[in-house]
Amino acid sequence: GIHLAPKEKLNIPVLFMPDSMKLCKAEVVVHVMRENAENWTYQLSAESNKDLSRNVSLAENGGIQGILWRYPVHGIPEAPQQKLVVIRCAARQRVEQRVEMLLIGVVPDATDARNPAMANTDNSANIQKAQVTDGFSATAEFLYELQYQSSEIRSQLESLVGMDLVQKEWDTESGIVTLVFNVVFAPNKPMRIKATLVIQWDAGGVWKFPLLFIATEPGVDDVIDIEAVGLNKESVVEFTLTSQTR
Repeated sequence: GIHLAPKEKLNIPVLFMPDSMKLCKAEVVVHVMRENAENWTYQLSAESNKDLSRNVSLAENGGIQGILWRYPVHGIPEAPQQKLVVIRCAARQRVEQRVEMLLIGVVPDATDARNPAMANTDNSANIQKAQVTDGFSATAEFLYELQYQSSEIRSQLESLVGMDLVQKEWDTESGIVTLVFNVVFAPNKPMRIKATLVIQWDAGGVWKFPLLFIATEPGVDDVIDIEAVGLNKESVVEFTLTSQTR
């Protein structure tokens, strides 16, 4: 019963309040009819688009009584911002650190339907998969990826950071999945770069864990002693510098 004037805009509010970490699907359908209740004349033939019959409501006389616009809505629940994890290492050194990630709200009765938003990212070589079982029959599949603020930062840090999943556990009673990663950081120069570990459940939940990689100034390579041979005379010492890149 909403009257809409020509070229007038209509805002349709959509509210999403998830009570679990599951993908929720809905469809917003907008049904438009003429104000004077007249029909649009149109003949649907066998060659017509099959989807057209789904998007119109036909009157008894064969005309089109109403036109429908369908907007699919996917509600993807995202966990609150997690605590910042700091990985610190001196430049030209290497550090390994175990990082524990807790995923809360993973209930075993979730749907097995994959999240379409996740499926579109499977082409990325940076996405890894992990399957976690509760020891019996329930299985949960997760995708995880280390994301950076820009492609330039990714190119700088991708070869310096390694992340492997070394331990996984699922407590179905509490709905908590524990993923333990071994993070390797081997910086070649001082830097301070942020990244985000994004973990997606195939049932739709998303968890984001911020990471901060800090590379401090490197230690002293060597001490060069120059011994004077006399006043107002030059003393010379030679040493070699080697570049690790081209």
